[in-house]
This record gives sequence, C-alpha cells and structure tokens, in this order.
Amino acid sequence: MGLFHSTRSSAPTLSSKEAIRRGIAADGGLFVSDELGARRIDIPTLPGKGYLELAREVMGILLPDFTADELAACVEEAYGGTFASDEVTPLVPLTRSPGADGTPAYVLELFGGPTSAFKDVALQMLPRLMARTGADGGSGERIMIVTATSGDTGKAALAGFAGAPGCGITVFYPEGKVSRVQELQMTTQEGSNVAVCGVRGNFDDAQSAVKRIFADEGLAERLRAQGVVLSSANSINVGRLVPQVVYYFAAYAQLLRAGAVEPGDEVEFCVPTGNFGDILAGYYAKRMGLPVSRLIVASDRNNVLCDFLDGGTYDRNRPFYTTSSPSMDILVSSNLERMLYYASDGDCDLVADLMAHLADEGAYKVPAELLARIREDFGCGWADEDQVAAAIRRCWDDNRYVIDPHTACGYHVLGELAPAPGTAARVLLSTASPYKFPRAVAGALGLFCPPDDFAAMKVLEKATGTRAPKQLATLEGRPVLHGDAVDVDGMAAYVEAAASRL
Repeated sequence: MGLFHSTRSSAPTLSSKEAIRRGIAADGGLFVSDELGARRIDIPTLPGKGYLELAREVMGILLPDFTADELAACVEEAYGGTFASDEVTPLVPLTRSPGADGTPAYVLELFGGPTSAFKDVALQMLPRLMARTGADGGSGERIMIVTATSGDTGKAALAGFAGAPGCGITVFYPEGKVSRVQELQMTTQEGSNVAVCGVRGNFDDAQSAVKRIFADEGLAERLRAQGVVLSSANSINVGRLVPQVVYYFAAYAQLLRAGAVEPGDEVEFCVPTGNFGDILAGYYAKRMGLPVSRLIVASDRNNVLCDFLDGGTYDRNRPFYTTSSPSMDILVSSNLERMLYYASDGDCDLVADLMAHLADEGAYKVPAELLARIREDFGCGWADEDQVAAAIRRCWDDNRYVIDPHTACGYHVLGELAPAPGTAARVLLSTASPYKFPRAVAGALGLFCPPDDFAAMKVLEKATGTRAPKQLATLEGRPVLHGDAVDVDGMAAYVEAAASRL
C-alpha cells in the first residue's frame, strides 16, 4: 500500500515496516497510506481461498514492503493450528434473524484464538510482523511495546509478545474496571519480558497517558540511550489494524461457499466497537472492493460514537459508565481519526484541527458535508444494560446460541435497525467468548449466578450444553504474578523501569 504518513501531516513518509515499528506518528497522528483502495480483491475468486491464503493476499496489498515469503511465514506462525477452527473466524448462521424483516443473519466468531477474544486475530500476527521489520540493522535495538487495554487487548498482546526476542511488553489496564476473568488472564501471565500494571482511572485515562508517553521526547531519549524504542500493540498501530481486514473477506468467502450470496451481493456488518479499530477494518475492506451495504457501529451505554454519527459532534465530556461490556467502555475512539482522514479525502489540516479541539476542549464538530459522507458508509445504535441482558436471553431463546455482552450490543442493534437497501445478508461480529463474562451471561439467562466467575462458568456450561474454553476454565488457582498499580501520572516512570529490565 505504498508509503505511510501521519493523519495530521503528509510528511515525512515511511515504509509499512517503519510505521509498524514506530506504532504512532511523532505528531500524535496515526499512520495511513494514500493508496488504500488502489488495489482491490477479486471477489469471485474468494470461495476457493482459505483463511491463510486470504491473509497473505490482503496483507500483501496493505503491507507491500513485506516479501511474500515473510508474509507466508507470519501467516503460518499466527494462524497455523493456533485457532479452534480451520476457518480461523468461522461464520455461524442464526436460526432466527434479530430483525423483523427476516434478512438472513450470521455470527462471525472471532474468539477462537488463545485468549478467547477477537484481538487474537491481530495480536497473533503483530509480533511476527514486528520481528521482521528489521530496522535495527544488527545494532541490538530492543522494542518496548506499551499498550493500554479496556480488557481484551492486554491479554492478547501479552500472549503474542511474551518471550518474543528483542521485545518487552508493558500493559496498563483500568484497575477494577475489567472482568475478573480478564484481570486474571493478564495478572497470571508468565514471561521475563512482561510487565502488567493496573491504573487508578478508566481506560480513556490510560490510553491518553500512553499517547503522552509516546510523545515524551525526554523519555524517548533516555530509552534510546539504553537501546530501547517504544511501539504500540493497540489498534493505533497499523500492523494491528491490517490483519483485522482479512476476516471481513473471509466472512464473505464463507457466505459465497454456502450459497447464501452471489458475487457482488451486498452484506451488512454490525460491529460492537469502542476504539473504532474493528469496524475501521471493515471500512478498509469496503475500499478494497468488498460489497458492503453498511457498517453498523454497536455501542454500549458509553455511546459517544452513536452521538457523533447522529449529529456530527464528538464530545467526550460526558459521564463514563462501567458496564457489562468493558472492552467498549471508551469515550475516546482513537481509530476514528483514520476514518476522518479518508472520509475527508486526506485533509491533514482538518484532521489535525479536529484532534487539537478534542485534546484542548474534549470535543469537535465535523462539517455537515463530511458527516453526510460518513453516514453513507456507517450506521449506529446502542444498548443499555437491560437491553444487553435481554439480547443475550433472546438470542438463546431464538437460536440456542450463547453470546457475550459485547456481541449482545450488536444483536440488540440489529433488531432495532432495518437493513440498508440492497442487503442480502447481515453479519454480526462476535468479539469475545461468553465465558469471559460468565456472571453477566448467566444472569441474563435467568440462571442462579454465583458471585465467583469460575462457579458461574460451570452453571453456564450445565444450562447451555456449551463448554468454557480450556484457557479460561484453568485460570482459577493460577498464581498472580503481577500486582502493581499506579496513578495515571506514574505510568511513564513505570514504563521506564520496565524498559531498564529488558
């Protein structure tokens, strides 16, 4: 996809390997390429391609300075036997559509990887890409991955980077604002290159502090003296975003193989989203030729994205709610910046101005014509806590299919919104195993809900005939290896200390 530059400035330009290694641009912007959409995927050929072949093809277009051999090795390492299904992201038909019109609906299961969350699809790949960036020229430069997580990114990144040669990883999570299972997944992580730390604040506090850490020139200079550079595993890193584009094409390929659509038929995707990365990958896929009628943002009670898509004003100055879908409890959706760049035809000055308003005032408003263009591609809806619980119960009653609270937000929204005109099928992206949130799911199904997550898993298994993923069920009793917690203003010092141990 050619050279990359910041969303806020067209210079300097970097290769995709350099962009992945740096993670975020020096001016705080996100890396983009102006060649997105110049090369398109041949849709009629999709049914004959499995996931690994699709990954090589899509990523070869988006990351062109990786050789075919490099990408083939990355794909095999990331997806060869590491996911529960050979499809990697299998498509499951729903017996009954959530919508009243009866348009066929499917669930795209993204949670079959090592940590039972959709982040695995990208974070099994990112360390392999990072290892092949080859930017150190043999100098021995080491990379410290620094990431903030709202629940799932942290463990998926830890699973990908633990023990990775030449890398360390520091993960910050909002203390007390992730599920018990999510917390244990992170705090029990083994690895001499791993640091995990709670933050006294919410995800937005942690994410904003991580961005400040990347912009801290004094810190960067001190780390360079130690032979360490910082990079990111959040979806602000283009190497994290690109692998997610693949599963949109994989979903369409499965629909074609099943005879559910014909080549060219338009499909609508509903995506539970907080940081806008998962749904942005669908936008990339559409620009690469995937027949998408609409991309639907599904939010929880922290519905800042829905308000933006409804009225054009993005305003993070609002109450923050802790919900049963913690990975979506976000008020600053970083990847929206990339969409603004593309929707405005690459207007770096506009994007820089909007982001300055967000930083200084906590809000910005886009021009009416830009909002109209965005709404051609995106729809939206949101669910409160009662609606999430009702959606979990309704999906079980109608389909005998168990969904987690994040997926339930999307299920509710699909039931509320009529399909876009011309939609042949609707696909709901399921972002996490229900067993990551067993008490919330069991409670929604009307089951007696023990206060302990692992007891709740057993109740859920018995009632539904499903099984908890082994990697979750066996967390109980593992020793907690990481018990650190800091205030937001202590995060930079924590990173520096972790880097000194590399």
